[in-house]
Amino acid sequence: MTTATRGQPTSARADHRTAPRTRPTAMRVLRAEWTKLTSVPAHLWLALGTVAAAATTAFGLGMFVDAADGRSGAWVVTSGFVLAQIGFVVLGGLVGTSEYVTGTARTTFTAVPRRLPVLAAQVLVTLVASLTTAVLALGASYLATTWARAAEAPPLDLAVPGTGRALAGFALAAAAYALLGLALGALLRHPAAAIVGGLMLTLVGDQMLATNPGRVTDTIRAFLPSAGSRLLQDDAAVASLDAARHGPDLGTWGGGAVVLAWVVLTLAAAAYRLRRHDVR
Repeated sequence: MTTATRGQPTSARADHRTAPRTRPTAMRVLRAEWTKLTSVPAHLWLALGTVAAAATTAFGLGMFVDAADGRSGAWVVTSGFVLAQIGFVVLGGLVGTSEYVTGTARTTFTAVPRRLPVLAAQVLVTLVASLTTAVLALGASYLATTWARAAEAPPLDLAVPGTGRALAGFALAAAAYALLGLALGALLRHPAAAIVGGLMLTLVGDQMLATNPGRVTDTIRAFLPSAGSRLLQDDAAVASLDAARHGPDLGTWGGGAVVLAWVVLTLAAAAYRLRRHDVR
């Protein structure tokens, strides 16, 4: 018997029964994005390079710090973020532009017509990858600065106010910068534009404005994503920074709120473009 009730062939009923098994569920989309991230060797090398950059920079800076400088042990361990942040921005930018660089955007969004689940999955995999890399970088920096802290540099003391927050802030700021790179990549759809834009917002722009301190420039600096680096400072360092600035005093978590707002707004713009405009 080759036909079924209502005139449907048996093969059609079989296709109908198997169709739900191939739907792009959230877990399948997430698994696909994780596979894309981990199957590209460049991403692994980028993570290893970020860990090495953080540890090497912390080791080098730790050699020139002693207790009389007023630096804390937390600053010695987290000082490698000054270069490591580049790796996190680049990681996010590469994930956000991968579909457009490889030419698979149309295929991906044909398979996932709602589109936004792909962006959400990219956010999750970038968050996991950046946090994992940050924890490894922090551990490597701690080991790399053991000699310096045993010599002239101050020891890492969790009893110092803000030390625990500074260590956690390393991972939080890393994740925020990676997500900002992802958001810019998804919005601009070009890796060079996303990476350069991300670095201008998180590093270069702040350094350029710092060369001409004043009320206007310091106010602009306070509301750039680079304010997220305040999460890495202990209480004494934050007080010293605020005393030298002419702009608004946002506090430590205020700096975190600024970079979070940049991430949310840029992701919202990327989601709007992805949902409302053509994919190419």
